[in-house]
Amino acid sequence: MEKTRGHIHPISSLIREANQIFYRMGFTCAEGPLLEDEWHNFDALNVPKDHPARDMQDTFFIKDEPGYVLRTHTSPVQVRYMETQMKKGIVPPYRVIVPGKVFRNEATDMTHEAEFFQIEGLAVGEDVTLANLKGTLERFLKELFKGASVEIRFRPSFFPFTEPSVEVDMRLVGANVPEKLKDRWIEMMGAGMVHPDVLKNAGVDPKKYQGFAFGMGLDRLALLRWGIDDIRLMHSADLRFINQF
Repeated sequence: MEKTRGHIHPISSLIREANQIFYRMGFTCAEGPLLEDEWHNFDALNVPKDHPARDMQDTFFIKDEPGYVLRTHTSPVQVRYMETQMKKGIVPPYRVIVPGKVFRNEATDMTHEAEFFQIEGLAVGEDVTLANLKGTLERFLKELFKGASVEIRFRPSFFPFTEPSVEVDMRLVGANVPEKLKDRWIEMMGAGMVHPDVLKNAGVDPKKYQGFAFGMGLDRLALLRWGIDDIRLMHSADLRFINQF
């Protein structure tokens, strides 16, 4: 009987490729729990008690586990990683990426899901700057979108866990770029310099060290990479979709 070869899910494929690209830039991969305590998910990341992200509309709170939520982003792993390193006596520099599933209490449509994947990046050291952040993201996106020239730009924004904070836009230029993406600025992720309070909460001296952090949706990245029209296909378990990859 002939064996049928399976296919890698596009998200799994993207995580593998992202890991390889960042590994070549000196980043290591870290993981954290999906069921997260409010301290790591919110408080340690400088998110105020009255922040809208804590509302029931955005966060899945666990009824039988007071003080716990389904993590709303991969950023808690930043704090957990730094805490662990400091307890071992390992001081910065740190370079880490965190791919993983996150959960938001949102209505599902073509571009939104209640559960999706993110990839988080963190670099901490004595001389880390926004220029380092831009260079890192440019290299990642250029290697990911092979055959295209990639331009990125920063726009001022606000996130409780970074200061200054930026939105990162990407534009693809080149002959091999899909027509609907060509020469268009596309919002890709949020990023910025790690807020001193976040470093302090993780046990890192903010007077000596600084760092950058970024986070992007892998599902959205997959839509752009392969020209997929509906994010819900990613979680449909439809083999007709998976087998295309």
